[in-house]
Amino acid sequence: MKFGYARVSKNEQNLDLQLDALRKYGVDEIFEEKISSKNGNRPQLTKLLDLLRTGDMVVIYRLDRLGRTVKQLLELVESFDKRGIHFVSLNENLDTTTAMGKFCFHMFCSVAQMERDVISERTKAGLESARARGRTGGRKPADRTQIQKAKKMYKSGEFSIKEILELTGIKKSTFYKYLNMPTITDNKKNDVPEGQNRKEG
Repeated sequence: MKFGYARVSKNEQNLDLQLDALRKYGVDEIFEEKISSKNGNRPQLTKLLDLLRTGDMVVIYRLDRLGRTVKQLLELVESFDKRGIHFVSLNENLDTTTAMGKFCFHMFCSVAQMERDVISERTKAGLESARARGRTGGRKPADRTQIQKAKKMYKSGEFSIKEILELTGIKKSTFYKYLNMPTITDNKKNDVPEGQNRKEG
């Protein structure tokens, strides 16, 4: 059987684009999920994995719908391969039922990992440069740019809290205060509540 898996990270997001593409491909059943991929507990994906049998196919709209990191993707696809389950990603035109499809998938993952490593190296270089200059004194205002930068560094899993605070210049209390807040749209001047866009400490 052909099983589709569709996921969005927030309840207000729409699954229609993914569902339409999966139905057009001809899947027999679709598992829908509205949950962040960083959440280890994805009930619908777990249900799908338990249901799969040798010869079945898993179809997704885009690779990041299945896994948040290259490691997650590789682990899932490698488990599919061991169980004799086929895998198709429509957006990337990947089909592991073919030798070329398997090769392209692993090449794609390698490039994605390399890009992530380069970004990590550049950010860490900036951190070392800041340390070398002996940054002291008051911290920068808790503006939208620095808060969002801190969030991205935290979600990457590559930096300690201490490194994030040093590079962004925000206080630990400010970091934790806004860490789980939803991103505020760009038409607002700051990513902080009104009256709090001022230098701290």
